[in-house]
Amino acid sequence: MNLEKAKMDFSNHVKSLQNEICDTLRTFDPLLTMTEDKWDRFDFNDAPGGGGITRYFQGDIIESAGVNTSEIFGAINPEFSKHLSGTGTELWASGISLIIHPRNPRVPTVHANFRMIQHGSKHWFGGGADLTPFYPHLDDFAHFHGVWKKACAPYGCYEEMKKTCDNYFVNKHRDNEMRGVGGIFFDHVSSDIKSDFDQVIDLSKNFIESYFPIVKKRVNEKYDKADEDFMLYRRGRYVEFNLIHDRGTLFGLKTKGRTQSIFVSLPPRCTFHYDFLCEKNSAQEKMNKLYSPHNW
Repeated sequence: MNLEKAKMDFSNHVKSLQNEICDTLRTFDPLLTMTEDKWDRFDFNDAPGGGGITRYFQGDIIESAGVNTSEIFGAINPEFSKHLSGTGTELWASGISLIIHPRNPRVPTVHANFRMIQHGSKHWFGGGADLTPFYPHLDDFAHFHGVWKKACAPYGCYEEMKKTCDNYFVNKHRDNEMRGVGGIFFDHVSSDIKSDFDQVIDLSKNFIESYFPIVKKRVNEKYDKADEDFMLYRRGRYVEFNLIHDRGTLFGLKTKGRTQSIFVSLPPRCTFHYDFLCEKNSAQEKMNKLYSPHNW
């Protein structure tokens, strides 16, 4: 497999995966509406530079979701290029990025992305998936990690990718509090292009199994004001991470991505507290202690 074929096949794959995930979302929420935007961009020199497909969802069960794909190319800011791992000032990148914010606090938020990047003479793959729950359903966390552990088994990469995820999705300004309960995360995978390509494609196909059985299991659970208040508080911490630490947000903005598509990751509702206090011995207090590395 040469590089150009890998790029074409990867771009086609993420669009196919986008369709599959969107179709699965629709099965859970009969009131789900979709806004689709097919957008174009211009590169750093104002030449045509690719674009993407943004699909934004709102419904009764899914409060908001974005399932986006993009394929961009062309010149990038020379100063920004110094912070990447390749050479020169020409970039090609394709990927899928998604975020799902359910309305019911008993159903976790989820994020995933899978991408391929070429920067001059170098190319690499990256991505992963992580879970942000608001209620301590430990069996859900075990399911999510179990799917990824099984998916990673042929490649012997779960422990490394889990550790990378645990160390990345962290609000360092909040005493290293994790955004959620982790999952897998990887970046700069670049060895044999065929084996790297096959591994990332294979991993990406496990997202649906990792998440949607949890939705099906929890979507009709009753919840109360304490559950919702805690969810909105934790969504505030989610926003903090995305705006302060997330490299994907910065990459999208620095490469002249579509702003609306980049910030589709933010929840439609959240709260910020000076000092949020959970009721003693409550489910929320238990959950608040789980935003740290664990062996699920």
